Amino acid sequence: MGLFDFVINQGKKLFGAGDDPADKIKQEIEAANPGIKNLDVKFKDGQVQLSGDAITPEAMEKAVLLAGNVQGVEKVSADQVKAPPQTGQVEYYTIQAGDNLSSIAKKFLGNASAYPKIFEANREVIKDPDKIYVGQKIRIPLG
Repeated sequence: MGLFDFVINQGKKLFGAGDDPADKIKQEIEAANPGIKNLDVKFKDGQVQLSGDAITPEAMEKAVLLAGNVQGVEKVSADQVKAPPQTGQVEYYTIQAGDNLSSIAKKFLGNASAYPKIFEANREVIKDPDKIYVGQKIRIPLG
């Protein structure tokens, strides 16, 4: 799946001094339950490496986004996650100032009222469709 870049100083604050970042990120992913079995998380110098077995390609993508949308994370690698092949088209988008899910839906899906499709595709990452933040990375299902 490759290496994903994230905004290191944006996102959910999960860990501080004395915490094990890998453990905190693993707990965050498992709490959202995107569908990864045998999950292992490694963290070093702002980079997260995920491994495990994803039940769907979407589960792997959501795990990457959950790990990456955390303060202190700059890159996420999921090369060690086994997942079925992707069947639909997905694009990734980093939230910009002034964005809302309706404007993103208009841009990518051609219809602002299609924003629930984006919200549903990111439910583990976005808890409230009115609360997104600059620098947050989300997935846009195109197909």
